[in-house]
Amino acid sequence: MTTSSNGFELAAVSERVSERRRAGDRIVHCHGVYDLMHIGHVRHLEAARREGDFLVVTITPDRFVNKGPDRPAFNEVLRAEMLSALGCVDAVAINEWPTAVEAIQLLKPDVYIKGKEYENPENDITAKIRDEAEAVQSVGGKIHFTDEITFSSSKLLNSHFPIYSNEAASFLAEMRRRYSADDVVERLKSLRSLKVLVIGDTIIDEYVFCRPYGMGSKSAAIAAQFIRTEQYAGGALAIANHLAGFCDRVDLVSSLGATDSREEFIAGHLKKNISAKWFMRSDGPTIVKRRYVSHFMATKLFEISDFNAAPVTGALAAEVVAHLEQTLSQYDLVVVGDFGHGFMSSEIRNTLSANSPFLAVNAQLNSINTGYNFVTQYRKCDYVCIDEEEARMAMRDRYGPLEDIVLGLHKALGCQIVTVTRGVHGSLTYTDKDGFVAAPILSGQVVDTIGAGDAFLSITAACASRHFPPDLIGLIGNAVGALAVRIMGNKESVEFPALGKFLTSMLR
Repeated sequence: MTTSSNGFELAAVSERVSERRRAGDRIVHCHGVYDLMHIGHVRHLEAARREGDFLVVTITPDRFVNKGPDRPAFNEVLRAEMLSALGCVDAVAINEWPTAVEAIQLLKPDVYIKGKEYENPENDITAKIRDEAEAVQSVGGKIHFTDEITFSSSKLLNSHFPIYSNEAASFLAEMRRRYSADDVVERLKSLRSLKVLVIGDTIIDEYVFCRPYGMGSKSAAIAAQFIRTEQYAGGALAIANHLAGFCDRVDLVSSLGATDSREEFIAGHLKKNISAKWFMRSDGPTIVKRRYVSHFMATKLFEISDFNAAPVTGALAAEVVAHLEQTLSQYDLVVVGDFGHGFMSSEIRNTLSANSPFLAVNAQLNSINTGYNFVTQYRKCDYVCIDEEEARMAMRDRYGPLEDIVLGLHKALGCQIVTVTRGVHGSLTYTDKDGFVAAPILSGQVVDTIGAGDAFLSITAACASRHFPPDLIGLIGNAVGALAVRIMGNKESVEFPALGKFLTSMLR
């Protein structure tokens, strides 16, 4: 079923609105998701209809519903059909944009309707109510807030349309008992004032999308048709971008290659509140990882990397150390993205361990450095966030109980908090005070796992530095992971509004 077969196209509805306006009707506009219709919605829409002669409702399309990986529960056509069945609604359109702003500018309503909960702009996680108000004013309309009985679609869906595994449902029920959605969102807002330094390898992720045809008859080579190329800011750049959506001040220290620096691309792909200090390597290029990907299922075929993974030494290493010794005291949090690609030398690691106010470390194992890049190369840190395989290899224990591995890391590094991510098995967080806290995964929808660990590290490191309890770190981290695996590589960052709305929908 398509939207065009049901008459919910925005352009067609806009023409109807124009006709009614010329006939002298007062146009009223409502906008929302309407994922599960309930009496609160009906009362709201009936109150809206009383403000004019023609009520048009626009709905957020599926691709922009920002309430977590498993929402909406009902697709855009079903939601539009339900709304159109109400007698108080004169027209329904599926929006074409993420917010209502463009639809307001197109429909030019005399009255734009919102619920009473939006009357205070501070209550809007997305902060879009201000943009909507400006759009309404620009077309000569006004905003009216209804004051009707309210219910939560998310709470009703969580109660009666379970979308989580039994393990996740039990975990979320316990989290709802301990924390309100507003409490969690306020805690996330508290991260804004953190002064953060990100340090690690700069990586440019290049995805070459192609259509593979198979092997040639005379060789074992894969034949493929080129489709397009996309480049993303990866490595420490991605970590900085994630954090910059939650913290007002983010500084970045990393290295670029003098032979092929990619500075112009990087400058265009870092958020505006990131200040970068670059150290130039004369012995190699900026790291580029070029992945050839089947465009149909986003399956990776093979990878070619351009890099020099030898650690920085001599004058360059001394320059980095001097910079760190002068500046580390300025920060509340230092986040290390150690990808084992050369920038994090032993001198730099030791300086970070000795001088960081709160040091969060991820030392990653990958195809380039397997067997050589362990978190135990740091003398001390406050928060360790690595995956299970990285933890086991660091402690040289392939089959022992994971709890013993975590305790070993905790003792070896003297850290306050250890989090081990476990893929489909969620995450395990340990502190001396609370012991072990397991958190299940919160979505099974996966587009690309590359970059998900960086997103998890970024936000949970900020939470750990603010001493969030381990169960909340697990909840927030796995929510971040659920959002991140729906993004191709590091094409986008996990943002505060998306995470806040996802957590709110789960905790209702």
